[in-house]
Amino acid sequence: MGSGAGERGWAERWPVLFPFLLSLFCWALSEQIRYRIPEEMPEGSVVGNLAKDLGLSVHELPTRQLRISLEKPYFTVSAKSGELLVSSRLDREQMCGKKSACTLEFEAVAENPLNFYHVSVDVEDINDHTPKFTQTSFDLQISESTKPGARFILGSAHDGDIGTNSLQSYQLNPNDHFSLVNKDKLDGSKYPELVLQTPLDREEQKSYRLTLTALDCGDPPLSSTAQIQVLVTDANDNPPVFSQELYKVGLPENVLPGTTVLQVMATDQDEGVNAQITFSFTEAGQITQFDLNANTGEITILNTLDFEEVKEYSIVLEARDGGGMIAQCTVEIEVQDINDNFPEVVFQSLPDLIMEDTKLGTHVALLKIRDKDSGHNGEVTCKLEGDVPFKILSSSMNTYKLVTDAVLDREQTAEYNVTITATDRGKPPLSSSSSFTLHIGDVNDNAPVFQQASYVVHVAENNPPGASIAQVSASDPDLGPNGRVSYSIVASDLEPRALASYVSVSAQSGVVFAQRAFDHEQLRAFELTLQARDQGSPALSANVSLRVLVGDRNDNAPRVLYPALGPDGSALFDTVPRAAQPGYLVTKVVAVDADSGHNAWLSYHVLQASEPGLFSLGLRTGEVRTARALGDRDAARQRLLVAVRDGGQPPLSATATLLLVFADSLQEALPDVSERQAPAEPQAELQFYLVVALALISVLFLLAVILAVALRLRRSSSSTTWGCLRPGLCVKSGPVVPPNCSEGTLPYSYNLCVAHTGKTEFNFLKCNEQLSSEQDIHSDDSSGALFPLCKSSESTSHTVSFF
Repeated sequence: MGSGAGERGWAERWPVLFPFLLSLFCWALSEQIRYRIPEEMPEGSVVGNLAKDLGLSVHELPTRQLRISLEKPYFTVSAKSGELLVSSRLDREQMCGKKSACTLEFEAVAENPLNFYHVSVDVEDINDHTPKFTQTSFDLQISESTKPGARFILGSAHDGDIGTNSLQSYQLNPNDHFSLVNKDKLDGSKYPELVLQTPLDREEQKSYRLTLTALDCGDPPLSSTAQIQVLVTDANDNPPVFSQELYKVGLPENVLPGTTVLQVMATDQDEGVNAQITFSFTEAGQITQFDLNANTGEITILNTLDFEEVKEYSIVLEARDGGGMIAQCTVEIEVQDINDNFPEVVFQSLPDLIMEDTKLGTHVALLKIRDKDSGHNGEVTCKLEGDVPFKILSSSMNTYKLVTDAVLDREQTAEYNVTITATDRGKPPLSSSSSFTLHIGDVNDNAPVFQQASYVVHVAENNPPGASIAQVSASDPDLGPNGRVSYSIVASDLEPRALASYVSVSAQSGVVFAQRAFDHEQLRAFELTLQARDQGSPALSANVSLRVLVGDRNDNAPRVLYPALGPDGSALFDTVPRAAQPGYLVTKVVAVDADSGHNAWLSYHVLQASEPGLFSLGLRTGEVRTARALGDRDAARQRLLVAVRDGGQPPLSATATLLLVFADSLQEALPDVSERQAPAEPQAELQFYLVVALALISVLFLLAVILAVALRLRRSSSSTTWGCLRPGLCVKSGPVVPPNCSEGTLPYSYNLCVAHTGKTEFNFLKCNEQLSSEQDIHSDDSSGALFPLCKSSESTSHTVSFF
């Protein structure tokens, strides 16, 4: 049982803060937890409540993922309670051998955030090993002439326990001839020596059977026995004598097999066979590293020594003469450590991935440095190779933490090859390196970036709906959803309701589509604000402006504003004085084009003229001027067909017909106009007379009634005609040139009522509107004038038209 929160007994633990304060500005305490338990605890036994001792609640355990980092699975942490449990057999002798203190040190690791805690478990020895002799019986030959006080080294027992549980003493069964003395070896272990108390007499007793008992001081004490058979031999006056009772020698562990360790010397004062000495190991079966020359006493290396396995050897040698007398000595060989083991880097906690927004000083990995050598040969320093944003901090003895030492940026460096080199202080020093790859995890720390600060695109009008007009592109160096960009329109100078009918953008590709055909004359430019947004959490975005310029196509023909048709659809005419000199401004063709640029650059051309050389036309101005004076042979009536072309490709055009009359007065111009107009519509007059004749035939029976009504209507019509000549009674039809025309001017504007002179009476046009006070009638001006001609169903006057 452990001494945690749930159990008391063998185990006992206490938390210790280590160290209490790293520095004046240190924010964290490094806490060390220590437990004490006996060995051989059953699996599942509670060592202590690790979570509670670390200040973690049970509710935090699922997220903190508390675990331990240990080379061998001696312990585990309960995921539910946070208790430290025994998970495998704890055999102190197997784990620590003869060391006085057996401590298992390991790190407790908690995630989210990553923290390391040093934990120590002291495993106490229990008396679970009985002292055991290498042999259950020993044979010892002693000459009957041996004097009392002679000592004989006996085979020793071994106990795996330590302290009071280890072998403490030997006992010999009571007898009159022998006693037992406990002796200590260099390593602290004990061995027995048999002491002869009284002289032996072979003739009285040839042998003695003794019982040797080895005891420890455990609770309860354990013991074992071995039988000693003492044979009393016939007189051999002098036993062999070693030159030293104890030989000591030190050897480096790298000595080669066959190397001489030392040579023991023994002498015998007898002669002949009794003086012939042979050497042997008393426990020959246990000695595997050395060889002994039985004749010379030379000890040599048989197998390679290893300081890390056995640091010293205590060997009992026996010298026996030909008469059977023996002598014993002890050879103690100390193995000296050399720097023959490379340091080893062991990672106990190593993540595959750390996030790029990890703060400075965050624990990344836990590692231990092991060197089997001792002293300076086992003192190790470690360092990081290369330029990496990490550093190594010492956590406890031979335990180090790898922490962040600089800001991480996955977009600059996606992974780091971390190499840790461990070097000992031996001579020469040995070193080893261990490398691992640490991947940097992506966080959404980069907003999308457009390839251009702003976009300007030119789109020709009359584009097909659904056509691609532009593409914006933004890049995001993040990974996965953090770098996946979608596009949308977030603002525009168009009306929000109209925006969707003009353009749209593909969320995946950033391609901007026209939803309708653009019209340069209605919309010349508009601006969109596009947004690129990634799929991270939280999402990051960037905006860019896209200005769409609608280019002009030559899709509008020129429109003639002057000369224009009259209200009744008839053409208008201009008068020219007969005495007009060359260069005289007759009129001006006024036209506009809704297009722009070259498409609206108008030129004026004469397509047809009654007298080709009589008039000139301004190419860009549209001004009609006299090219020469009017000749006698020139007709008074002239007709010009003018074409107005724009500068587009292909060019579009419109035509206008100018009727020009040479006359010095309005009365002079009217007959020419009437004569010009009379034959113009013979078909219309014929149809009119046929209809009248048909009507007269159909209503012949009502002739009397119609005649009376016709006479009255004739009088009424006659009075109306004469009234037209009075001032203020003629209705003006309005200016011929539209009031909204800003380009092209006419020198004069007229609104007249004109009647044709018959034999005995005048017929006048019937006016439909009141005459405004601002409009005047001009009839005696010598310049050219514009006359709207009125029609009446009862008038016999001819109609004057423009075309």
